[in-house]
Amino acid sequence: MIEIVAENPGQHAEAIETLFDRTFGPGHFAKTAERLREYSASVPEVNRVALLEGQVIAVCRVWPLVVGEARTQALFYGPVAVAPDHRGDSLGLKVTEAALEAGQAAGWPAAVLIGAPDYFGRIGFTVTPKGQIVFPGPQDQSRVMVRDLAGDASGLAGLVIAG
Repeated sequence: MIEIVAENPGQHAEAIETLFDRTFGPGHFAKTAERLREYSASVPEVNRVALLEGQVIAVCRVWPLVVGEARTQALFYGPVAVAPDHRGDSLGLKVTEAALEAGQAAGWPAAVLIGAPDYFGRIGFTVTPKGQIVFPGPQDQSRVMVRDLAGDASGLAGLVIAG
């Protein structure tokens, strides 16, 4: 039986990094989104991992960020990774939904994600207008999405920086 729980950094961190490496390869550190993550710390109480017999098989990590001159706080969701032998049953969406619920319960106003609109649109993410939310470095604007949590994500606009 698969269990989705909050990340315990002391217990899950190494397995999560191994899963990221297996899923995305060494090139994932070159992505624009990693520029935000390298200057920040994730939010373990919002992060979610899926466990099967105590082993990490999926993860959604979450990072605080600030958007625009208004310095609006939001959470940056991702990376989301699923072990290859557990893909195909929407486990990535399930861990992301659990992390969204945790972010909302913690009072965070909005969620930002870079990903596939067809996939993450199923859990309420919508693509932002081109140039509304700007990441440091090149980013495919058709993959920048937002979703309300405990507030309104529609007002997010401007340059994103680590929070």
